[in-house]
Amino acid sequence: MTVDNDLIAEIPRRTTSFDDSNLTLGDDGITRYAGLPVSMVHLLRDAAAAHPDDEAVVELDGGRLTYGRLWERAQRVAGGLRAAGVQAGDRTAILLPAGTDWTLAFLGSMVAGAIVVPVNTRFAEPEVAYVLEDSAAAYVFRPGEPLPDGDPVVVEPEHADVAAIFYTSGTTGQPKGALTTHEAFLSNCESMLRATPDDDRDAVTGQAYRTLISVPLFHVTGCNSQLLTALYVGGTAVILPALDVGRLLRAVGEERISALTTVPAIYGLMLAHPDFPSTDISSVRRASYGGAPIAPALVHAIKRAFPEARVSNGFGMTETAALACGLPDEEAAEHADSVGWPVPVVDLALFMTDPETGVGELLMRGPTITPGYWNKPEKTSEAFVDGWLRSGDLARVDDEGRVYIVDRAKDMINRGGENVYSVEVENALAGAPGVAEAAVVGVANPVLGEAVGMVLYPRPGQTVDPQNVLAYLRGRIADYKIPQYAVVRDEPLPRNPGGKILKRPLRDSDDWGDRLW
Repeated sequence: MTVDNDLIAEIPRRTTSFDDSNLTLGDDGITRYAGLPVSMVHLLRDAAAAHPDDEAVVELDGGRLTYGRLWERAQRVAGGLRAAGVQAGDRTAILLPAGTDWTLAFLGSMVAGAIVVPVNTRFAEPEVAYVLEDSAAAYVFRPGEPLPDGDPVVVEPEHADVAAIFYTSGTTGQPKGALTTHEAFLSNCESMLRATPDDDRDAVTGQAYRTLISVPLFHVTGCNSQLLTALYVGGTAVILPALDVGRLLRAVGEERISALTTVPAIYGLMLAHPDFPSTDISSVRRASYGGAPIAPALVHAIKRAFPEARVSNGFGMTETAALACGLPDEEAAEHADSVGWPVPVVDLALFMTDPETGVGELLMRGPTITPGYWNKPEKTSEAFVDGWLRSGDLARVDDEGRVYIVDRAKDMINRGGENVYSVEVENALAGAPGVAEAAVVGVANPVLGEAVGMVLYPRPGQTVDPQNVLAYLRGRIADYKIPQYAVVRDEPLPRNPGGKILKRPLRDSDDWGDRLW
């Protein structure tokens, strides 16, 4: 989309605590980190050569892989893919649970020159089928099946080559596949390190970076900001296959975790767990959060709970390969409602700024930004304005350059870090037993931040049982998209003169009562 340049107000970059050394400005106007590896494949090979016996990936209560073994196995997975007919540029889809096999499937695909598609394992069957069909996956890694194995194969990709496609929930009910390049992966890793610098080595492990992954690997936080960042610095990625807060807490001490990154809801569960007071947190040097709004009280609680850690906030999207802005430790408590400043290689602007409030849609540009959506040129065109990615978030910037997300331009609910588009759930509600009209809105929730709520109006002469509606939805959409709250109204839903349902009065006035599940 091309617009009048007066509608785009670039946000001046101000000095922050981020390390802004070794930057280059390209002819395309994009700032980049100098000296990055050529690709994730080069990174992995160099790491295996430099410290082959160091632990790279640990699956809690499962396997452990050193860097040497990880590189060896990834090459053999690549060889097995080639023997199965997968060529460079083909897509491979991962339906595996988080763990060492997921990691080998992901890295082995890239070593083979394939484009890897991490599939949300919480998707319902129709959603999974759509992703596999849309991506035209040439190979699918499925639970219970052995990883492909063959003679070692290594393909040499370049910075601009597409490495992965991460599918996001779509406003029309169809997920969109955001393309991620090798340069985007590597740039995000570098941004992660500069956002929370810490070179202290643990006295027991001798490592400066051991991260505990408690969020899904099919999302960019778990994959890009944790797994790949650990490999980028020669650290260890410790993977929790399924959320178990008690097991998570034990792992912090047992595995000498130095970096915690998770959503606010999981921090809340950790701090409230009866085992937390006895948890050994002496190794934790970083405690970062993101993916959802956080209450200032929880930030203060995290800082008290981890007194030796640098506490920070991160903001980004699937389309930014994860981190776009960061709020450093010294700002975390006083400005908990801010997402901080842009990382050194991401430029920000506001689109169509309101002259009275200073609020506009947040635009982003940089080497981590997706080049577009797989197989959807029209959606790609809609997502960009004059080369800037439209975030869909409405933001303002204070006098010192801090960014505040104040609203969303898209009708989206942030359920504990999972994005749920209201339209997608409303489409699924069409045809639900007894339902004439339905609206889906976010409901305040002390653990998730927001939960999914549905407002229902019955068909004439019929009644609506919310539990029957839930049964109808199960299997049609992912479980995290299924509403946890419901209100059944005895009058039609409020609409504006154009016929559009008015969400704000529904969100603000209805008594949501107890959770449905």
